[in-house]
Amino acid sequence: MEFKSLKNIESSFKQIRLFGIIFICLCAGIVGYSIWSSYTFAEAQRQKIYVLDGGKSLMLALSQELSQNRPVEAKEHIRRFHELFFTLSPDKSAIESNIKRALLLSDKSAFNYYNDFSEKGYYNRIISGNINQVVQVDSVACNFDTYPYRATTYARQMIIRESNITERSLITTCNLLNSVRSDNNPQGFTIEAFTIIENKDIKTSKR
Repeated sequence: MEFKSLKNIESSFKQIRLFGIIFICLCAGIVGYSIWSSYTFAEAQRQKIYVLDGGKSLMLALSQELSQNRPVEAKEHIRRFHELFFTLSPDKSAIESNIKRALLLSDKSAFNYYNDFSEKGYYNRIISGNINQVVQVDSVACNFDTYPYRATTYARQMIIRESNITERSLITTCNLLNSVRSDNNPQGFTIEAFTIIENKDIKTSKR
């Protein structure tokens, strides 16, 4: 009878030990899962930026690697340059303002074109003829495999006169250099070796 009691005690001890090991393993698993979940949540929160909008409300912005957005910024930089450099109105101050802002995005190669157009009286003819010139960028092809980045821009110019509208084909090439971001250059690029490959009439239609 005494031997049977001892056997029961030993069996109970083994069961208690087994349950204890299972309980410890379960607790360790819960603790490990909690730590992993906390780390994942913290990483997700670090990708979010809350911006105060005029001191009135919070807006959520998502952060990402800077390099992921560079191709988009490069195309926007080129697009903005062309819009400023080639969109002209019959107003001297407006022309000078646009050209000045465009030249802040490029090197001397664009300035040389500006000087050449000025010497040929191009801007004076726009003013005296009451002509509006609007550019529409169709596409920008950039090669980011080599540095400086090579870009080709395909666009159309609309020469709007009182009696007709002339559509012109505009193709340009340039190199893109990384630069310092500023209020005047938010994308942080500089256009160099800017060249106009094609600028010819496509069609003219009466108004």
